[in-house]
Amino acid sequence: MYQILKSQKLNFYLSASLTRARLRVLTLGLGLALCAPLNALELSSEDIKNGEFMDKAHEYQGFGCDGDNLSPELSWSEVPADTKAFALLAYDPDAPTGSGWWHWQLVNIPADVRHLPRGAGQEGSKLLPDNSVQMRNDYGANAFGGACPPKGHGKHRYQFTLYALSTPLQLPEQASAALVGYMVKAHAIDEASIEAYYQID
Repeated sequence: MYQILKSQKLNFYLSASLTRARLRVLTLGLGLALCAPLNALELSSEDIKNGEFMDKAHEYQGFGCDGDNLSPELSWSEVPADTKAFALLAYDPDAPTGSGWWHWQLVNIPADVRHLPRGAGQEGSKLLPDNSVQMRNDYGANAFGGACPPKGHGKHRYQFTLYALSTPLQLPEQASAALVGYMVKAHAIDEASIEAYYQID
């Protein structure tokens, strides 16, 4: 009888140990899943790279700058299935304005588009997808405006962010950059960014 009880007790401890081990594995797996990135959208470019300086081709022409003022080529993939449109915002948080500087606000890019060629952001461009709309940037143009940090101000960050939207946006024609940004973020279901640099010494 003692041997039977001892065997049953050993089986109980072994079973409990296995249960705890399974729980640890399950908890670890759940933790890894929760820590996994939520954003699937991927943004890439042949012209700009994350953490690298942009070429002069993307410098503004005016305000003391003499670049080519060309928007960079951009491509994206891994789009959420419920995407109804895209928005592309380019922003310099280091501009000495107190509110940064909006360089490009392109909204209502159709959901089936996956690419913007270099120079698509020029005013009146024929390279933009049908039905997409360029809102007014901080230079005062409905177009892309290139980098133009003050001379000697150091390195500025230029954040190109693509947003997958749950619906195309309804915006006033003269909407402020802040309103555009608010509406984009209010309807964003995913986003991806490239942060490039520019500096004028």
